[in-house]
Amino acid sequence: MRWSSAFVLAASPLCLASPFVSKRWDDVELLTKHSWNEVPRGWFYKAAPSPDHVLDMRIGLKKANAAALISSLYEVSDPRHERYGKHLSKQDVDALVAPHTDTVDAVESWLRFHGIEPSNALFRSSGGNWLTVTVTVAQAERMLGTTYGIYEHSESDASVIRTLSYALPAELHDHIDVMAPTTYFSTTRTFRATSFVEEDTVDDSDRKVSDQALTAAGIPSSCNTAITIDCLQALYNTADYTPTQTDVNKLGVAGYLDEYANRNDLQTFLKQYRPDAAGAEYDTVSVQDGGDDQSDPGIEANLDIQYTVGMSYPTPNIYYSTGGSPPFNPDTQTPTNTNEPYLDWLNYILAQDEIPQTITTSYGDDEQTVPLEYADSVCALLAELGARGTTVFFSSGDFGVGGGDCQTNDGKNQTLFQPAFPASCPYVTAVGGTTGVEPEQAVDFSGGGFSNYFGVPSYQSQVVSDYVKGLDGQFEGLYNTSGRAYPDLAAQGSGFRVVVGGRVRSVGGTSASSPTVAGIFALLNDYRLSKNLTSLGFINPLIYANPDGFNDITNGTNPGCGTEGFASKEGWDPVTGLGTPDFKKLQSIVASAE
Repeated sequence: MRWSSAFVLAASPLCLASPFVSKRWDDVELLTKHSWNEVPRGWFYKAAPSPDHVLDMRIGLKKANAAALISSLYEVSDPRHERYGKHLSKQDVDALVAPHTDTVDAVESWLRFHGIEPSNALFRSSGGNWLTVTVTVAQAERMLGTTYGIYEHSESDASVIRTLSYALPAELHDHIDVMAPTTYFSTTRTFRATSFVEEDTVDDSDRKVSDQALTAAGIPSSCNTAITIDCLQALYNTADYTPTQTDVNKLGVAGYLDEYANRNDLQTFLKQYRPDAAGAEYDTVSVQDGGDDQSDPGIEANLDIQYTVGMSYPTPNIYYSTGGSPPFNPDTQTPTNTNEPYLDWLNYILAQDEIPQTITTSYGDDEQTVPLEYADSVCALLAELGARGTTVFFSSGDFGVGGGDCQTNDGKNQTLFQPAFPASCPYVTAVGGTTGVEPEQAVDFSGGGFSNYFGVPSYQSQVVSDYVKGLDGQFEGLYNTSGRAYPDLAAQGSGFRVVVGGRVRSVGGTSASSPTVAGIFALLNDYRLSKNLTSLGFINPLIYANPDGFNDITNGTNPGCGTEGFASKEGWDPVTGLGTPDFKKLQSIVASAE
């Protein structure tokens, strides 16, 4: 998003605050909002920033009708409810997320006390519950009772200004959900992409898989080791469907990490693996100065767009390129991109009058690295997408039940399974990974587990309870038995043929699984729209009520944290969810959900 320089806020002298405002906020007690026990792993303190360095401070205000939004989300997503499919408009959602006038008054009064005129804000969300103002580091430190530092990420060399704790006046805890940038250290450059190169280059003689021997199930035999569009169409029953609602239905891909999908590579891919779609294009939308460098093709971006286009053709695809961190200059007094992952893209997409009916994202963090109030705020924004009729998929991660030593970052250094976020948000559909075709089984890196932040939602309470009982105490104490469980479903996640820089590479990860499933559900949305029905929106209540629409995966585990991990078994499991989609079965299910 680009904001006009005419709206950049000059720091006003504190003496401009009225006596009444000063009395209200003078000498008030500050209560801690969030704090870390130590510098988050992977980061190290580098230096103190200049007091005059300017930050774009995002303020998430509490919603007056937050409960009503979630209630509406579930009602319009539950096929048993009379409101099913009656998705909310942008205006409806904006009205529900708007803050109470008391919240607005309190926060604006507090800002004025600190010399900040709210009417000059850089950005206000359409619902009014997000506000962005410019402040100097010195101002932010006074407002939040903290000290900022410049921290550097040891692997990516990304530098950010963050703090280990922040506080707010006691009164404001009832009015503000989150302030950023504060204690959330991740950036779009340090996101964990859920894909990896398995082979740098491969022999692409397998491009004509349709000409090869078929298994007993009618799947090309090469699909055991090399996944192409033909494999996925055969496995998931989509080959015979041709979309018709291309003037209405759209599929979106959220991109980060300065990753750019390449148009020449897409054409090479389509000519080899989906020749009837040769010439198909996609749109690139820049968010927060996101680029589109066609000389620097990204593996993740190409994987996403090649398989969403390949699976959903001729459905229009949109690649959202969300900007990364600009070069860091600690002495600059120019407002900087504070680079808050998720917030940049979510605030952009929710401000649009029309949004894609299906969206996939292949990035995430360990849940424990995301401050709870930040995760809550992001999850609530994702709920807004679902309420408006968009199906949101996130890859479940590539580290099984947890990568590395799996120690907690709360100072106790306990070894616990480490859930991933946003996959753990109950308002998204998390996608795990499989491999092989006869039988299809869980791939060993498939992320899955139980959230430590979010409780188990009603739509999956029975299957989660059944699975936990079946464990009979295995892994007791390593996971939260009452947490939101994921993934919700799965798809192939290994051996994907991806064209990068004109060469075919083998790529794996749940980053491959999520766009595959997104492509399939984009077809299902097309089918519903062709029947004059609404888009599917948030699908979890529907799919958990209809597990027969999926191929149950009963083999494989997701090891991690020094354990064998959870096991795939009959019914839902925290490795492959409900299983892999069967398009034709799901067609019948979505057609009868009205």
